Amino acid sequence: MMHIIGVYNIKGGVGKTATAVNLSYLAARQGYRTLIWDLDPQAAATFYFRIQPKVKGGKRLVKGKLDLDDVVKATDFDNLDMLPADFSYRNMDLRLEDAKKPTKQLLKLIRPLSKTYDYVFLDCPPSISLVSENIFRAAEGLLLPLIPTTLSMRTYDQLLDFLQGHRITGLKLMPFFSMVDRRKRMHLDIMENFPDAQGELLKAQIPYASDVERMGIHRMPVQAFSPNCFAASAYQALWMDVQNRLD
Repeated sequence: MMHIIGVYNIKGGVGKTATAVNLSYLAARQGYRTLIWDLDPQAAATFYFRIQPKVKGGKRLVKGKLDLDDVVKATDFDNLDMLPADFSYRNMDLRLEDAKKPTKQLLKLIRPLSKTYDYVFLDCPPSISLVSENIFRAAEGLLLPLIPTTLSMRTYDQLLDFLQGHRITGLKLMPFFSMVDRRKRMHLDIMENFPDAQGELLKAQIPYASDVERMGIHRMPVQAFSPNCFAASAYQALWMDVQNRLD
């Protein structure tokens, strides 16, 4: 069975791409055949894996006239492939609108990969759009990094309203706290009082750490260049939480 996991937040700068990169690496290291698709035209995940942010025929891909197999690239790590970002993704909403069943085009593109991959991670652009709705309808689970601040909590509420308003059900929501600074009283208070009536909040917390920022220097996941650091352990714990939730 292929698991499709979206890593998403309406807001940028919350650790979304770092999460997608590190968890896809950990899945691959565990022996799972893994693909990460960088859907963000800013191409941060693509940069981390040292791949050129260019998809030959990117416009045709979005229109469903090109198979994903034709544009997948190998990374430097065993079992881990990437579908890189492309600047044409900035117009993906417009191209999806022209398609039949526009909210299900990504699922249609990904479904043929079920014999090739065990996990597909979608690094999502920070917005609510037709692309977002495609991701919500394609994914089995949605990882939601939340900085423990008032604005981040507000965007989480906006997402819940959107899912309810568009009758998107069956999606396993997996919020978790990201870029946590335990020296800040606001962070501690919000984490303590987070409304989690459904028990969706994952236990693992990703710290605000220089090792995560250094991913941009080393251009690889934290576990690959600093496996014993606190951030590496936090991503490992998060990956275990995700696996348990999907099971």
